[in-house]
Amino acid sequence: MKKLLSLLFMICFLFPVSAENGSRLWLRYSTDGNATISCNKQSPMLGIAATELRRAWKGVPVTLSLQRNKETRALGEEGYRLFTSDDGRKITITSAGERGLLYGAFHLLRLQDTGTENLSKLNIKESPAYNLRILNHWDNLDRSIERGYAGRSLWDWEALPSTLSDRYADYARANASIGINGTVINNVNASSQILSTEYLEKVKALADVFRPYGIRVYLSINFASPMQLGGLATADPLDKEVIAWWKNKTKEIYHLIPDFGGFLVKANSEGQPGPCDFNRTHAEGANMLADAVKPYKGIIMWRAFVYSPSDADRAKQAYLEFQPLDGQFRDNVIVQIKNGPVDFQPREPYSPLFGAMPKTAQMVEFQITQEYLGFSNHLVYLAPMWKEFFDFVQPSSLKAMAGVANIGTDANWCGHPFAQSNWYAFGRLAWNPELSAEAIAEEWLKQTFFNEELRMKNEEFGKGNEERLQSDISINSSFLILHSSLKQLMMQSREAVVDYMMPLGLHHLFAWGHHYGPEPWCDIPGARPDWMPSYYHKADKAGIGFDRSHTGSNATAQYPDSLCHLYDDISTCPDEYLLWFHHAPWNHTMQSGRTLWDELCYRYDKGVQQVRSFQRIWDLTENYIDTERFKDVQSRLKIQARDAVWWKDACLLYFMEYSGMRIPYDIERPIHELDDLKQVKLPIDNHECPTRKMLDERR
Repeated sequence: MKKLLSLLFMICFLFPVSAENGSRLWLRYSTDGNATISCNKQSPMLGIAATELRRAWKGVPVTLSLQRNKETRALGEEGYRLFTSDDGRKITITSAGERGLLYGAFHLLRLQDTGTENLSKLNIKESPAYNLRILNHWDNLDRSIERGYAGRSLWDWEALPSTLSDRYADYARANASIGINGTVINNVNASSQILSTEYLEKVKALADVFRPYGIRVYLSINFASPMQLGGLATADPLDKEVIAWWKNKTKEIYHLIPDFGGFLVKANSEGQPGPCDFNRTHAEGANMLADAVKPYKGIIMWRAFVYSPSDADRAKQAYLEFQPLDGQFRDNVIVQIKNGPVDFQPREPYSPLFGAMPKTAQMVEFQITQEYLGFSNHLVYLAPMWKEFFDFVQPSSLKAMAGVANIGTDANWCGHPFAQSNWYAFGRLAWNPELSAEAIAEEWLKQTFFNEELRMKNEEFGKGNEERLQSDISINSSFLILHSSLKQLMMQSREAVVDYMMPLGLHHLFAWGHHYGPEPWCDIPGARPDWMPSYYHKADKAGIGFDRSHTGSNATAQYPDSLCHLYDDISTCPDEYLLWFHHAPWNHTMQSGRTLWDELCYRYDKGVQQVRSFQRIWDLTENYIDTERFKDVQSRLKIQARDAVWWKDACLLYFMEYSGMRIPYDIERPIHELDDLKQVKLPIDNHECPTRKMLDERR
């Protein structure tokens, strides 16, 4: 190890890494391309594909060939074949559609930048798993972002439509490079003003920028817009005037934006208006809108995130409300379901609504922004979480994928430099959910931190320097060891967060409003029970956890029989879901042989120690990575390590009052007093999002 450290420092002393603010994302390839690029057709989109290759491709000539034959039609408008000629002197990308050629061009550049393929013998066929691969922005018209942690909204509504930021095209380019083809540009808690003629002109300006990159615009709508914007007395989806209002508004939108994608709707959830306000069903509300966009080939994405004050277990409510409606939705309606049954927790079982509506198109909604995962302060690579979802839900059973975006005006787009990996991973998985989380992490690391320029410097340094190094460790192997360590860090990061926040199936222990720190004791007078952590952890002298077995809320019955039996029996329920499905005694024997209390203590401590190991791994990169990004990540890892201790101490000291048991002596002692932790109050803004002041305080 000492030899490796000395080697790394020597390499980077001789070859300092240039400054970097992260704004180039994973598209950091050099722009000294020297290859011949040709295309059999001219268009704005194909012009972008050819330009990308001319700027960066350093290999043999490339031909972009738009053609319709049996092979390309089978791959679809967005699919492509990428192959090298038999003599190795030419590469051809063929597709039935312009988008396919654009995606193929980015694929070729990705191969060059990652060095994962023999470029002289390419024969690749690709087509996306889903036709709809969509980002959901929770951006408000005042440029605040609900659950956004990377600055203000990209969309400068005041300057639009006359002034267009360069970042709009950069945003579209980044999405196109990973196959994302749609964007919902406003918050699901929508203002009806987005449908005003004034704002539709602004939306058109964005759509015009995005179109050459293959990206369609969608809008979140307020179901009561006919009342709020149109002055009608009702928004009843069966009212003739309401139906006419939506048809006219839709016609206006498509006149301005012919390729407009459709509407995303949050209805009858968290105070948002919806068809249930008029004694209509979700299906009746969705179908009215679906009929309006149908002539233009538009779609309706109707969110199933619903919960109301009731005696029903919150985890059951989406299933209870939507499953009986199976088969009642129009064919251009897709029910959009969060990956878990509650709300983007660090770990949840999958939502049982998936697979329970075989006659209804469904799409999964993942959260890329880290609302419950330390915001932009914590390093959490989310692809393992999403792959965990696909372990239970067949990708082929879904119609589409949506991801709640983590993008803002920060120079590096996402706040935390590693948060870019989640944007990247979402796009890659939306294209191909069979990709492994590890492979995606490797791609992203190579393109983001270990680019071609740095690899070439390392290789050059390794020539003729054996005596000076006095080591048989080659430069290349040193590089690979460091790269492998960072990849492992990413792969372990999500599990570490689960451990130091809410292990063993605990969930929603967050502080009131902002969801940043721990507050398992939170009790707001007059607040709904299901807004309180105690609703979920139910800690008492007997034990801890939410009983969702047949002896409790019976949420286990919503799952297929095999999983129902597995989860319902406390002796077979996996440890990671134990306290999600059971109120377990403090002395319950875990799979490790420890009592539940001891296991809880060890898991919290393990999470803390894991984050500290991340700090040590990252510090090894100091002379390998530009100073700006190195210091940024280093600073955030320090915050994460402090926050992990905060979580561990707060939860264990609080739950110890119920368990009456001691914290095992072989784990780290708490460094806080519970009374002091109960006094911690972080500020929140009007949208229940962290302010800059709050994030600065954590730093």
